[in-house]
Amino acid sequence: MDLAGVAVCVAGAGVTGRSVATALVGMEAQVTVTDANAERLAELGDLGVRLVPGLDTPPDGTRLVVTSPGWRPTAPLLTAAASSGIEVIGDVELAWRIGQERPNPPTWLAVTGTNGKTTTVGMAESMLRSAGVDAVACGNVGFAVLDAVLAGHSTLVVELSSFQLHWSRSLAPSASVVLNVAEDHLDWHGGLAEYAADKGTIHRGSGTVVANLRDPWSRKLAEEHAPPEARRVGFTLDTPRPGELGVVEDLLVDRAFVADPVHAAEELGTLADVRPGGPHNVANALAAAALVRAYGVGPEAVTEGLRSFRPGAHRAVEVGEFDGVRYIDDSKATNPHAAIGSLLAHPSVVWIAGGQLKGASVDELVAAVAERLRGVVLLGADADVFAEALARHAPDVLVRRIGSGDDEPMTAAVKAARELARPGDAVLLAPAAASLDMFRDYAERGEAFAAAVDELSR
Repeated sequence: MDLAGVAVCVAGAGVTGRSVATALVGMEAQVTVTDANAERLAELGDLGVRLVPGLDTPPDGTRLVVTSPGWRPTAPLLTAAASSGIEVIGDVELAWRIGQERPNPPTWLAVTGTNGKTTTVGMAESMLRSAGVDAVACGNVGFAVLDAVLAGHSTLVVELSSFQLHWSRSLAPSASVVLNVAEDHLDWHGGLAEYAADKGTIHRGSGTVVANLRDPWSRKLAEEHAPPEARRVGFTLDTPRPGELGVVEDLLVDRAFVADPVHAAEELGTLADVRPGGPHNVANALAAAALVRAYGVGPEAVTEGLRSFRPGAHRAVEVGEFDGVRYIDDSKATNPHAAIGSLLAHPSVVWIAGGQLKGASVDELVAAVAERLRGVVLLGADADVFAEALARHAPDVLVRRIGSGDDEPMTAAVKAARELARPGDAVLLAPAAASLDMFRDYAERGEAFAAAVDELSR
């Protein structure tokens, strides 16, 4: 991509916008950055680019628009660019094109899905590093993929959101996986089918397409989007067949990347090696193993990588135990599908839930976990939706509502949960919803939970 002297408009001045603008300046492009938030835009003043708040049309002479993931396709700037014949891409597409022009392009292992993405890329990174590979987890995990490309890493384990994939055109990873698909971000995409279709584009051009055999959407997207020449691999929590990874008793087993899949298998680790535990994280581990085995990593490195992996903050982290009750922060469970996996990892739960559902239903979630619920504490904007689902599917479960008048709603929620819990229970923050109605982000919500639990010991 020779962008020297080319006028490029960057939509968004957040973390992605800064990463993109910095890269473009290094390529000697003529860069204009726009954002509705003038204060955030001003923070890019050190880059030496043109800053224009609230653009609805590209500046005259613009030949390329690079958008941040959160910008909807219907944003006036993006629709105006498209109608004028100006190409609109995202930071992932830009990173891919830049990387492909290098003498030794990096290898991409790409991960998407409604849930489990961050855990999966972290596990895969750990496995690759155990094999001595210069690998880095990047993308939608805090370390921008463009920064990873420019830093020169040889192997990228890339977490990709549906937003990022929507704006990708030529991405062709060495191996790819759609972990699962459930209702999420429907307000952005317009519907589940559109959301799933954007997820499926991760497989276009992929060398090895990995599918979750227990997830109908994952299987469907692999069938619809895999190139004819791609290798196809499945993973399951059941006994694997040839060409699959799965579980035999307490062993994680590979019957895909072995010399004789019909008659042979290789052990990749045990259920005890998977942390945090639970069926959803075993599935994540198998997905990560499939990606790195496609890369060529041996079984010993997979096992060592699993054992050395540590989950990120707010992902099923135990933050305290009092009177025989464990308190677990899974604030990262920001949609119903994630919350199901979290709740099913515990036999008896006092569930703290609520927030912004983004158009998703919680009926299936409540029905699936009703028998495990000791009690439920609700807070946030869509508490009524949760309460109605609980009345339909778990009418005998005690429910406490935290009102908007509480000065410290999370502290009140933890205290209410403590009153409902019994020895052996888990008090689980798995909100099944976004956090922006009450908190800056899911991390601040998790920190508020941990602080409230800490107060119990005082």
